[in-house]
Amino acid sequence: MHHDWPLEQARSYLPALAVPDDLEEFWAGTLADEAEPPALVPVDNGLVAVETHDVTFAGHGGTPVKAWLHLPAEPLRTGLLRAGPLPGVVQLQGYNGGRGLPHEHVFWATAGYAHLVVDTRGQGSGWTTGATADPAGSGPSQPGFLTRGVEDPRSYFYRRAYTDAVRAVEVLGGLPPVDAERVVVAGASQGGALALAAAALAPSRVAALLCDVPFLCDLRRAASLAQTEPYLELVRYLAAHRDRVEATFATLAYFDGAVLARLASAPALFSVALMDVICPPTTVFAAYNHYAGPKEIEVYEYNDHEGGEAFQRTRQLAWLRTVLG
Repeated sequence: MHHDWPLEQARSYLPALAVPDDLEEFWAGTLADEAEPPALVPVDNGLVAVETHDVTFAGHGGTPVKAWLHLPAEPLRTGLLRAGPLPGVVQLQGYNGGRGLPHEHVFWATAGYAHLVVDTRGQGSGWTTGATADPAGSGPSQPGFLTRGVEDPRSYFYRRAYTDAVRAVEVLGGLPPVDAERVVVAGASQGGALALAAAALAPSRVAALLCDVPFLCDLRRAASLAQTEPYLELVRYLAAHRDRVEATFATLAYFDGAVLARLASAPALFSVALMDVICPPTTVFAAYNHYAGPKEIEVYEYNDHEGGEAFQRTRQLAWLRTVLG
């Protein structure tokens, strides 16, 4: 059963959002530091069609972030797949997922892309493994990441995670096998939020956005509809900190995907699932409808948070061929 509005009503949902007066200045200051070049070390992934490098790059505050760089194996790159530098895909991870094992996430490399699979700092102990610490501390928070450091935008966890996503785009675009004009950001759920943030905060570096069932959008509504984790972390925090409700949402406004979507310009392909109890469909439409670039959205009427999965990958492959040329 549907837990949110009917599709016809949800499609037109364009909420008035609280936009911080200094939103762009906050992010310009956050992203001002110049990052150092990444370190790449070849690894044996056990595969014959994909080559992998262990990547370490400087994320927020210069702290190290880990990723895998997957490339089509050299015979493929020098054959039909290579008419010049490769297009690239930066893949961001869902909540508490990491880059995994070297052979685990290689889809885009097998499709002919340079594929950077990026850890989310402090995560990677849930559905897949990670190797990146988050050395920053936090005030009182709920278990999980959603309320970590939420007392202030400058200390909030997603300030660091969003910065890491932007740095990952810069890293992939700067590597010799990659066409910097054709770098895509992609992710689902939290990964969709991170990808959306990167497209918004580094619009000149992102050629296209693949944003599936994104988390962290229209956060006040998401909290009001929350039925399950991770949004229940926020609900419990607000229930405990009854005096911090407005201050908390004032912090979250700097990180709300529906707010940041107004800054993006790259072509985007979204997806939404109408039976999604983790990221309510109206919150996805809030981000989609505020998104400032050319956009399309695939609707999966009978799906929960898994969304389109393999069906959406088919759609994305065809869509990117058109968008990237």
